[in-house]
Amino acid sequence: MTWTEVQPLLSQACWDTLYMVGWSTLIAVVGGLPLGILLVLTDRGGLLQNVLASKVLGQIVNVARSMPFIILMVALMTFTRWITGTTIGREAAIVPLAIGAIPFFARLVETAVREVDGGLVEAVQSMGGNTWTVVRKVLVPESLPSLISSTTTTIVALIGYSAMAGTVGAGGLGDIAIRYGYQRFETELMWITVAILAVVISVIQFAGDYAARSLHGRGGRSGPAPKLRLLKAKEPASADVGHAA
Repeated sequence: MTWTEVQPLLSQACWDTLYMVGWSTLIAVVGGLPLGILLVLTDRGGLLQNVLASKVLGQIVNVARSMPFIILMVALMTFTRWITGTTIGREAAIVPLAIGAIPFFARLVETAVREVDGGLVEAVQSMGGNTWTVVRKVLVPESLPSLISSTTTTIVALIGYSAMAGTVGAGGLGDIAIRYGYQRFETELMWITVAILAVVISVIQFAGDYAARSLHGRGGRSGPAPKLRLLKAKEPASADVGHAA
């Protein structure tokens, strides 16, 4: 195939891959972030300690993570058809991609949130903060650099999954590599798609690492701590004013 014939194929395949990965990442973050936080909150010593709920959620996440993506796509075909009306194409591929990524991202979120300093949580609680306040003011902001890195890892994994989904008609760069590079013996085209995937992954990894380092540089995990100390420092000051009056 000539470059004139290959270029539109690669352009459409790149767009299809980014489309699938973009929507799958969004759904994975929306579903995996609260799930990961809930795994921490319901664990022993958590703010919403519930050992049974924690074990059930943990087992569900473990089973979903252990399932190979190819098998997951096949197992979800009926559900995918019910959601999108088809099992072929980029819209259909988003369903198994997102469902497969949610438990993966949830475990990464759990690890990131567990690294938050428990002293900050206790400080917010001592000032009357409820569970929602702790999550919103401490757990998420303090773990944000790690959450950015977790999102980057998830995106990279989804790019690999999307290439795998291309083998069953999902479109994207994986479809080009199989349909043209392998089945039609266009070896050069297959290696071009591999090179494009490598470049895309490198760019995403660099951007994610840069964002995470920037957040660490602006305070990272210790960001809210000065605010908490300031609030606690103000209390005796106000008391002194009242005493003087």
